[in-house]
Amino acid sequence: CAANFLSVKGPELLSMWVGESESNVRNIFDKARQASPCIIFFDELDSITSARGNHNDSGVSDRVINQLLTELDGVEARKSIFTIGATNRPDIIDPAIIRPGRLDQLIYIPMPDEPARLSIFKAQLRKVSVDPNVNLGALAHATEGYSGADIAEICNKATRFAIKATVGEFVRREQLKEE
Repeated sequence: CAANFLSVKGPELLSMWVGESESNVRNIFDKARQASPCIIFFDELDSITSARGNHNDSGVSDRVINQLLTELDGVEARKSIFTIGATNRPDIIDPAIIRPGRLDQLIYIPMPDEPARLSIFKAQLRKVSVDPNVNLGALAHATEGYSGADIAEICNKATRFAIKATVGEFVRREQLKEE
């Protein structure tokens, strides 16, 4: 979309020093203004926007939310900055964050269906040599309820196990040659 992209993990904004967390929020939006057009993507949004007044943290979370609201409300001054947030806990996000004019479009992305899981397996394994006997369709079928991240981890573990087995077999062959 010909825009710059800032990816922010929510917990990275939080700091134990007074005022630094709010400053981190300001700095993100300052960077976005300098790099506009820009998309700011907040991952784990719930970690910095859970409902105000429910924290035992000296008010840090409330101040971070207030700073974020201030930045989001500056929408007229930042027409070329788009903000996106992702969470798996939309139920705990402060309602002020998701009111119209802020992060007002809520899009639910369900767990992948079988064809999507098959595509995820194929994408994860596209740069890996896979035994022709591996039935990706059966794997996609067997992973009902798995997320894309779960499938990626399965592929990563399988790759590590295959490498370990291959190296182990090579070492055994070399040891047999020496005997």
